[in-house]
Amino acid sequence: MPDGLPKQVQDKLLEKRMFLVTAESCTGGMIAVAVTDIPGSSRIFDRGFVTYSNEAKMDILKVPPDILEDHGAVSAETAKAMAEGALRQSTMSHISVAVTGIAGPDGGTAVKPVGLVYIAVGQAGADTIVYRHEFKGDRDMVRKQTVESAFKHLLEVLSA
Repeated sequence: MPDGLPKQVQDKLLEKRMFLVTAESCTGGMIAVAVTDIPGSSRIFDRGFVTYSNEAKMDILKVPPDILEDHGAVSAETAKAMAEGALRQSTMSHISVAVTGIAGPDGGTAVKPVGLVYIAVGQAGADTIVYRHEFKGDRDMVRKQTVESAFKHLLEVLSA
C-alpha cells in the first residue's frame, strides 16, 4: 500500500472534523490497524468491528438476515448493510468503510470467485457507495489490495 494513503485519509478526516468507523470481514481488522498505526488516530477513529461470521454481521451490525439469505455474505447488499450498520452502532462517527469478500484460497465459485470483494463507504446523510473488485493473487495479496482500495475509496469520497 502506498505509505501515505492512510495518512491522507487521516488528514482529510481531521480537516473535515470527522470520525471513522470500520466494519471488516475478509480483512479481519487490517484497516483498523492501518488507521491506528498513525499517531493521532484517536482524533479521527472511533472504533472498528470485525464481523467475520454471518452471526456477527447480524448481531453487531444489525445486517438483516434476509440480505444474507438472499444475496450472501459476499455481496453489494451486505457491504452496504455493514457500512450503514457500523454508522448506526457508532454515534460519534460520520463516515464508515465496510469490506466483505472471498480472500481464498478456498470458498470461491464461478459466480463469486476468490478475490471478489465489495467495499462500501457510508456517510451520515448521504447514499452509501458500494465498489466491486476482483483482486488477483493469493490470500495475503487479496487482503492487502482490499485494504489499499478501502483507503482509496475513503479518500475519493472525502475529497468529493
